[in-house]
Amino acid sequence: MKIPCLLLRFPRCYFSRRTYFMNFRCTSPADFPGLESPGPAHHCHTKWICSSNALRRELCQQAAPELQAEELSDQEQRLIDRLYQGLIQGHRACLAESITLIESTQSRKKKVAQVLLQKVLSYHREQEKLNQGKPLAFRVGLSGPPGAGKSTFIECFGKMLTERNHKVAVLAVDPSSSTSGGSLLGDKTRMTELSRDMNAYIRPSPTSGTLGGVTRTTNEAILLCEGGGYDVVLVETVGVGQSEFAVADMVDMFILLLPPAGGDELQGIKRGIIEMADLVAINKADGDLLVPARRIQAEYVSALKLLRKRSKVWRPKVMRVSAKTGEGISELWDKMAEFRELTLGSGELLARRRRQQKVWMWNLIQENVLQHFRTHLAVKDKIPLLEEKVLAGVLSPGLAADLLLKAFKDGL
Repeated sequence: MKIPCLLLRFPRCYFSRRTYFMNFRCTSPADFPGLESPGPAHHCHTKWICSSNALRRELCQQAAPELQAEELSDQEQRLIDRLYQGLIQGHRACLAESITLIESTQSRKKKVAQVLLQKVLSYHREQEKLNQGKPLAFRVGLSGPPGAGKSTFIECFGKMLTERNHKVAVLAVDPSSSTSGGSLLGDKTRMTELSRDMNAYIRPSPTSGTLGGVTRTTNEAILLCEGGGYDVVLVETVGVGQSEFAVADMVDMFILLLPPAGGDELQGIKRGIIEMADLVAINKADGDLLVPARRIQAEYVSALKLLRKRSKVWRPKVMRVSAKTGEGISELWDKMAEFRELTLGSGELLARRRRQQKVWMWNLIQENVLQHFRTHLAVKDKIPLLEEKVLAGVLSPGLAADLLLKAFKDGL
């Protein structure tokens, strides 16, 4: 690679030039990427030496997707190019096909999906640079117990945003059956008006056994939605209890939606999910439920005062809204915009995003390591036998786990 190409590709790196005179020539220029081969009449060669570690980091970042792309067939490469071009041009069909691709558990499709994600990630970084380093989209997580009115709230809230010229993507997560493994995926049927809006995209997805109220690929689906030009991404989780708040590790703002009469002040303190909320919205605050909504609002305001602050610039708010009448929806968006400006100005928002990427990297590692353990030749045949002994009471679960782990280590 010649030095002008290096400078264009790695503009942040400092290069120095050194020329050596010898009575022999280099036989293999591939031994060093920055080495220029000498001409036939010269007995010297020139090295371009990079004194910055940034070159190593950028080479590592670029080498992985390039190596993966080389292993793809022509048909797979054409598929990636078609999906990528359609995605950045805002075609909803290409976005839907891309999310289906990343949700696939087939090994070949997972490899294709990772190459597509790397291309979208590079495009995303370029767009953020043009936006002065600011995030292109606002990621909002929405959680709450079953029956809190999450889907109805999202339709009312999403319609308000599209009328204000925002593009809204909704990733609705449905629970999967523990017996049949299937999901209803019925959230979209509750958002009839929003699903017909051309500035909105609704994608229901099954949890497929993933804990925490989200799917294994929700974080990657958010990235694809941002690449498709959606500036507000709403992630609706399954109905959650006291400790399921994995969505808080993938969004900029976490909103907890509660129905009136959802417990007293002590119940509010006990819920671990309350500690993760940046804003608590009491839904269905209309009609006969208006008085209970006011009471529970006061109780949660009191409860939040006892919890430790998660942000230096923002204190969690408790608001009343009504998805039925639309009351309080506009004020809620104003508070969300205020939160975004404050955390963006203080640097907390970008720091949170960087921390979230690390968290999800380790989550995926844990999931893949468990899958690798189950399919490893050293333990694959032993698992059913030890499970039978545990069920019969011959072995304790701890001893069976130790035997499987020992067999796995010995087989490495």
